[in-house]
Amino acid sequence: MMEIDGSEGEGGGQVLRSALTLSMITGQPFRLANIRARRPKPGLLRQHLVAVQAAAQVCGARLSPVALGASMLEFVPGKVRGGDYSFAIGSAGSSTLVLQTLIPALLHANAPSTVQITGGTHNPLAPPVHFLQRAYGRVLAQMGAQIDIEQLRFGFYPAGGGVVRASIQPCARLQPLELLQRGERCAGYAEGFVAGVPGQVARRELAVIGSGMGWTEEQLLCRRLPADQGPGNVLLLTLEHQHVTEVFAAFGERGLTAEAVGKRLLQEVRQYLVSGAAVGEHLADQLLLPLALAGSGAFTASSVSQHARTNADIIERFLPVTIRFEQHEHDTKRAALCTVESRV
Repeated sequence: MMEIDGSEGEGGGQVLRSALTLSMITGQPFRLANIRARRPKPGLLRQHLVAVQAAAQVCGARLSPVALGASMLEFVPGKVRGGDYSFAIGSAGSSTLVLQTLIPALLHANAPSTVQITGGTHNPLAPPVHFLQRAYGRVLAQMGAQIDIEQLRFGFYPAGGGVVRASIQPCARLQPLELLQRGERCAGYAEGFVAGVPGQVARRELAVIGSGMGWTEEQLLCRRLPADQGPGNVLLLTLEHQHVTEVFAAFGERGLTAEAVGKRLLQEVRQYLVSGAAVGEHLADQLLLPLALAGSGAFTASSVSQHARTNADIIERFLPVTIRFEQHEHDTKRAALCTVESRV
């Protein structure tokens, strides 16, 4: 039984999700104490509880009694099984984070799988579905995985009610991948989504992006959703490059002007572009686990978060790999270089 202290490092939900994923894949049981100890509301929230329950169902695990607010978990995995799964978070908690807990494990299943999750699909504290489809999904496809992610309904905070469905084919082994340069830009566009919110909000956000990026009207897309999927507003900016696709998001909120939302997103995008790195901070967080499962790989990132460093520590406990972060200089630009190497 591996002992893990959830208060170490970043001290959030990623420790739990990575431990669940890697336990399912490796068969290594674990005991996690002090779950999300560094968060304002520590312990299991709805999305974390559903991640535990979903992982247990997918692999037939034995686990200690768990409930909302629980700060300790024992998880003894069984064999990962393909099939059709459906889970409901019951709040605007992130469907995408639950899905990301399951996808790497279901690549190791004995049969194809479909997973449908109801909950939040677009909230400020998690990657939106579009990020999984365009950025994370492209990376996994480059590594040999066959995954299709569909958004059936948007779910904004606080109402939730969104639906995302993924189809996953078994993949015997992910292939190593190096993403050191993003390559030439192939496409760039921004989308303003509004549900139960005036369309002018999206148009004002997009105007800021158009001015800041020097983009034409054809690259600024206003997407009106059915009112019953809101209220909600998200501004997305997608950059497709030769080797990688990045998706950036900013969310409208009460008391924040549309122009402020646009400027917030523009600042994050500019930091990424100036760095010269292949991937942004959030995709860097998500790349570590698949590269470790492949046994090796490398990428440059605009920055490395404490979230990523904590994730690396958990991965190294379950898998025979070493993960290193260092400064990388290329064409007078400075970024972070992450390398994953096998210890076998």
